[in-house]
Amino acid sequence: MTAQVLSPSIREAQVFPNISWQQFEGIDRAFDSIPGVKLRYLDHSLEIMPVSEDHEDFKTILRMLLEAYMRARQIRFYGRGGPSLGDETLGARSEPDESYNLGVRKPYPDLVLEVIITSGGVDKLEGYRRMGVAEVWFWEDGVLNLYGLDAEGSNYQPLTASKLLPQLPLDIYCRYVTYHDQFDAVDEFLRAIE
Repeated sequence: MTAQVLSPSIREAQVFPNISWQQFEGIDRAFDSIPGVKLRYLDHSLEIMPVSEDHEDFKTILRMLLEAYMRARQIRFYGRGGPSLGDETLGARSEPDESYNLGVRKPYPDLVLEVIITSGGVDKLEGYRRMGVAEVWFWEDGVLNLYGLDAEGSNYQPLTASKLLPQLPLDIYCRYVTYHDQFDAVDEFLRAIE
């Protein structure tokens, strides 16, 4: 497993079952020196995902548009980026593409953005549920899917609009995610929502 896992040319997500938390931490340290991969852990399963140029481009424009919207609407936010979230007591750890606290900074984000280029077998929503993340947005194949944690914190439900940002026009937001130029996309998005 080690030679295959540590190969810097991973092209699709790979899942490895029966990995202890201690083994996961060792693998995580080994990947510190290998760019272009993300790790996710849930209940003894390790997912190793490649990060492509397309992935990074979509992640960046999703972030740029969302932050421009929140600034334009005077919504206080704290960008958390994509640090590792979770721990052994939760049996889960994830590296979100982008994450935010709204209003005040908290131990776990309120909102997570995930770009899906290749998908694996680890349940992303379950890990975030254990962390109490209120909303998770997935961008995949040109479609944005939103999921909100129910009042009991036990399940995610599909959303047609964000509960955290109910005034955000998702149709306009999505239109500019695939715009030909990032700089122009943000400028035109801001004009479109005035």
